[in-house]
Amino acid sequence: MKVKKKPVQRVKHVPQRTCVGCREVLPKRQMLRIVRNVEGVRVDPTGRLAGRGAYLHDRRDCWVRGLRGALAHALKAELTAEDRSELENFINTLPQDAESDK
Repeated sequence: MKVKKKPVQRVKHVPQRTCVGCREVLPKRQMLRIVRNVEGVRVDPTGRLAGRGAYLHDRRDCWVRGLRGALAHALKAELTAEDRSELENFINTLPQDAESDK
């Protein structure tokens, strides 16, 4: 007589990414992706654009720290004035943070 084994419950793998602003590791879906491609540096809301990517929280302080140099280093490119202004416009759409975690 054969004994049936119960199916093994598989744990779904959740990709982890590091915020270049604060270095906190979180699930990829909770981060915003910035991509460098032939068109320049852009925010990638889908997370699927081709090119070199870096991840940031949706917190303004992480973006400010990232623009100081960590983002350019992660993307392996110098940010042009046009790229920087586009990213700063995106920063202005983010909510203001409470400075409670400092």
